[in-house]
Amino acid sequence: MTIDVAIKNAKRIHFIGIGGSGMCPLAEILHSQGHYLTGSDNNESDTLKRIRALGIPVTMGQKAENVDGADMVVYTAALLPDNPELVAAKEKGIPTFERSKLFGYFTRKYDNCIGVCGTHGKTTVTSMLTHILIDNDFDPSAVIGGKLPLTGTNGRVGTSDILVCEACEYKDTFLDLTPDISVILNVDCDHMEYFQTLENLEASFRKFADMSTKAVIYNGDDKNTLDSIKGISEGKKMISFGKDDGCNFVAKNVGYNNGAFPCYDLYIDGVNNGRIELSVPGEHNVLNSLAAIAAAIYCGATVEQCRKSILTFKGAGRRFEFLGTYNGADIVDDYAHHPAELEVTLSAAKKMDYKRVWAVFQPFTFSRTKMHLNAFAEALSIADNVVLTEIMGSREINTYGITTQDLADEIDGCVWFDTFQKVAEFIKENVSEGDLVLTLGCGDVYKIAKIILNKD
Repeated sequence: MTIDVAIKNAKRIHFIGIGGSGMCPLAEILHSQGHYLTGSDNNESDTLKRIRALGIPVTMGQKAENVDGADMVVYTAALLPDNPELVAAKEKGIPTFERSKLFGYFTRKYDNCIGVCGTHGKTTVTSMLTHILIDNDFDPSAVIGGKLPLTGTNGRVGTSDILVCEACEYKDTFLDLTPDISVILNVDCDHMEYFQTLENLEASFRKFADMSTKAVIYNGDDKNTLDSIKGISEGKKMISFGKDDGCNFVAKNVGYNNGAFPCYDLYIDGVNNGRIELSVPGEHNVLNSLAAIAAAIYCGATVEQCRKSILTFKGAGRRFEFLGTYNGADIVDDYAHHPAELEVTLSAAKKMDYKRVWAVFQPFTFSRTKMHLNAFAEALSIADNVVLTEIMGSREINTYGITTQDLADEIDGCVWFDTFQKVAEFIKENVSEGDLVLTLGCGDVYKIAKIILNKD
């Protein structure tokens, strides 16, 4: 049965792991279209609170009986094949679809599907672009890996033919999408337990770019990106962004407001289009903003519209998100989980006016921790103080023999604890006025910030 037929005939659609950052926006969109949904998950999260607030029933724990009465089941690529709900659904003959298949179904419903891909920055750029388009009445639909402050949701259904979506390369799931415009931010070694080699990774990005029917917007400064798009041009408009004069969209004379918030002169095809100012910190957001502006202008926005709207963009959920203050210290949460992301986030933090920067990091997956152990240690050492949690294995079994202690041993003065409560207590006992505490990671490390702040 095709997914088109399954959705049309389904009276009840069940999501296994509905609280995931990739699952939540699709559930929000289906719900907004009038579909009856149920879901399950293993961990409480902020996304589950939003899902429940929509009236979607969620069961904690994944049990075979949760799929009883479902006409269609959606699951993620990260799910283990022996998951009891997935096994039960297949035994009962319920049509089951991996999340990317449902995502692909959505992308085919729009004439201008913009797929934002890349190892780093997808959520930020998808959010920036969606923010600009909503702010200027383009009324796009969107699928975002984090909460967009402008809407308070991960998913949005608009009335135009534009869909802005975050396209993740994990297990090649982005190849199930049908992009009209692809945005390639960067290509860096990640998910190597699947791709094995950089060449394989680049080949997947090449396939994604080649699937684009109208345009490819790409990072002209990134060698791996350039290698990935070699030979792709026929029938597509090729638009580059970067700091190199050879790019179509170029940032020149980069400076920083208040020491951390980038500003630059925007050149388009060699013509100065004036100053761009950002309200999100970090040098990496220069390229992120160029990508978003290039895509927005391709959609019909003016430079002036982009300039005004991007200044009002304060970031996406879990992307350098300010959560509160404890004992005179700012508590901020960020999704950074790869060494390159930790490096740019902590470097940005160090440029801000804080006495000390605390990195509270939750390593995610045993394979990534093992493969990038030294790079993680180097990036985290940028902070003044480093506190680690247990590794969140997620979809993996620890066949790598890696532990948090192995990472802690590589970082001077690093400490780690086996519970979030212990981490929070250590921070509360040692933090002081003028400090910045950054909870870092793509798991549920943000819960430590909430314990410190005594928030639900």
